[in-house]
Amino acid sequence: MNALAQSTHHAVAAVAATAEPEGERAVRRAREIEAAARRAQRRETLTAAVWKLSPPLLGFMLFVLVWHGIATMIPAIPTPAATWNAAVPLFADPFYRNGPNDQGIGWNVLSSLARVAAGFGLAALIGIPAGFALGRFAFLNAMMAPIISLLRPVSPLAWLPIGLLLFKAANPAAIWAIFICSIWPMVINTAVGVTRVPQDYLNVARVLNLSEWKVFTRVLFPAVLPYMLTGVRLSIGTAWLVIVAAEMLTGGTGIGFWLWDEWNNLKVEHIVIAIFIIGIVGLLLEHALLALARRFSYGG
Repeated sequence: MNALAQSTHHAVAAVAATAEPEGERAVRRAREIEAAARRAQRRETLTAAVWKLSPPLLGFMLFVLVWHGIATMIPAIPTPAATWNAAVPLFADPFYRNGPNDQGIGWNVLSSLARVAAGFGLAALIGIPAGFALGRFAFLNAMMAPIISLLRPVSPLAWLPIGLLLFKAANPAAIWAIFICSIWPMVINTAVGVTRVPQDYLNVARVLNLSEWKVFTRVLFPAVLPYMLTGVRLSIGTAWLVIVAAEMLTGGTGIGFWLWDEWNNLKVEHIVIAIFIIGIVGLLLEHALLALARRFSYGG
């Protein structure tokens, strides 16, 4: 009986398929092909994502295993599990305030970012126009080159006592150290960009009798922008490095001060956490400026 029912069903399906209009059959076939293409595209996307994410994940797993091995051999170093257990309550309330020197990790990171923004902003405000001037005028470039070469390699911490002497306070001294150390990449890269502007562009501007302001806005600035953004990206990395070292010496608030304070309290897990926070924030700043540079470099 079942065999008879099955054969009857197949016969009906065959008759229905034969009776199906040619146009409807073509539409149904096109939809099936489209659905199969979408499934294949999803599989390809998933495979590409797995291949892209696998190396970083494997690298991070290897890092954790090596870290765990070192912590097993050296008991003073906290294990990944101990560090995680210390981080959970730390990030559960990152914005608490129990006094000027007892604040959550979130406030300390924001304090450091505020100092970086102030010092970096001043460096950009002065360094980028200085770079344009040095690249535009050969005599000025030759005059300032020895001074820049002399001051650029100086350690950030060497500038900190000068800042304390000038400003009599830790916060402006830290901003001063950021400013003086992050200005050089912007000056140098901007100047190099100006010198690499094709001379034909400047000759055309001279023939058109353009003012210096129009030469800057119409010719120099668009051509120099990629170089300038490279200098800005290098400077933000320098600024973030400097602020951590400066805060360790000046005290008050900030991720550098918090790291040093946790060392004084012998909370090694918190020191490791601070190292990760410093690296993550620096990475985010770097990628933000890379995205900005890519956006303007390709005119997107």
